[in-house]
Amino acid sequence: MTPAVLLVLVAFAIYSLLSKAISRSLLTLPIIFTALGFALSVPLSASLSPDVIHEGKKILAEITLILILFSDASHVRFKKLVMDWQIPTRMLVIGLPLTIALGTLVALWLNPTSGFAVALLTAAVLTPTDAALGQSVVSNPEVPDHLSQTINVESGLNDGLVLPFVLLGAVLASSVGGAQTDGLALEAATEIVLGPLAGIAVGWVAAKAMDWAQNRDLMQEAAGAVVFLVTAFAAYGFAVAIHGNGFIAAFVAGMVFGNTYRHDIHFISEFMEGAGQLLTMAAFLVFGAFLLPDGLAHAGPNTIILALVFLTLVRVLPIFVSLTRSGLPAREKLFLGWFGPRGLASILFTLLMMDQFDFPNEEELLACVSLTVGLSILLHGLSSTPLATRIGRMKS
Repeated sequence: MTPAVLLVLVAFAIYSLLSKAISRSLLTLPIIFTALGFALSVPLSASLSPDVIHEGKKILAEITLILILFSDASHVRFKKLVMDWQIPTRMLVIGLPLTIALGTLVALWLNPTSGFAVALLTAAVLTPTDAALGQSVVSNPEVPDHLSQTINVESGLNDGLVLPFVLLGAVLASSVGGAQTDGLALEAATEIVLGPLAGIAVGWVAAKAMDWAQNRDLMQEAAGAVVFLVTAFAAYGFAVAIHGNGFIAAFVAGMVFGNTYRHDIHFISEFMEGAGQLLTMAAFLVFGAFLLPDGLAHAGPNTIILALVFLTLVRVLPIFVSLTRSGLPAREKLFLGWFGPRGLASILFTLLMMDQFDFPNEEELLACVSLTVGLSILLHGLSSTPLATRIGRMKS
């Protein structure tokens, strides 16, 4: 075990010991571990082989994304959406496509040589939001319930809904890049259709099986976390086996499981706050150590402008437009527009698409995503507590 790896383990332990105190400060988990990864970039790169780094990034990306998709979706309640569906539905049905469309135009305007396909892919991977970066907003009791609930629902649903756009952009970019794309479009369409079907089947069966066991007092409470893990990965594996998209399957399985299971699903939250948080620490550390330095190395003036525009205009304007005539005051529309932080989903989608497809300007895409996520970690992390407190004081 190298000194750098040992220091990482010590940092995990120290953060856990001081997590409550840190939560009361302006520092966030993503800020801390991205900074730590960046600081340890050179020694970590020297102590690990390139093959280990590449495979490690891919495996960590897949595992983390599967669990995040399932966990986030499992907390979306259809009954609550029926009662208070207008605001999140507007943001997802109107705001999300508008964000992708505006982002595509901006990316194409700033870098016309990249082409429409790469611009679409860039916009798609930078559209999903990450509530983990604004957790202090969601958990702050001063924030009105309708705002915190909307942020939760949007972050839980948009990463799954944006996947078809990501796949479309990757397929088109591969075709433009001259890669062998025969059948890729049909394959992507098949993945989008069969993925949800696999998720519905696995999520429903798992929920019913767990209900049956609990109703007969056959299952220990701690076993719920095991069922959660098995269900999430089974949905992914079953979808891949039938040529569906495993990530869409995990997302849909989470929604079906959460709305079919008749008992409390606290075990999912508990797992994600424990072992799941360890994965999140590792993911942001890997981002800071291996992705952010490469991204900064390929970043130019246009990349910096693109990152700033994506975090502001490209996000805020579509959300503001989608909430027209919603009854929300302008300050709350701006609040919801600003708190669309980019995080793990953008990183993981980019890594997975780069691994699965060959398309031009991959370094520029990585630089754009890395810089956008890095700025989001800093700006949204530092502004979450002050703005949450301010919006809470201004509520009527």
